[in-house]
Amino acid sequence: MNITFDELRKIKHSLPTGSISKIANSLNLEEQTVRNYFGGDNFDAGRPIGFHVEPGPDGGVVHLDDDTILNMALELLDKNQVEQN
Repeated sequence: MNITFDELRKIKHSLPTGSISKIANSLNLEEQTVRNYFGGDNFDAGRPIGFHVEPGPDGGVVHLDDDTILNMALELLDKNQVEQN
């Protein structure tokens, strides 16, 4: 899957509080690994996870090898939006 870096960061910053932890726990990952998926770079506390950036507008194009984390984040955003309405 391809997405711009800016779009990926916008999704991360839009997540409700505790979402990174929920995703990490669901997938048996370190929280920092999930943050790294969204563009973080703390590989001492988490590992890299299928994130490749090609330079370009809007922060460049990010190729995600696996979109499981992204899909979980989008589901949490949808659920949060429904709960607010």
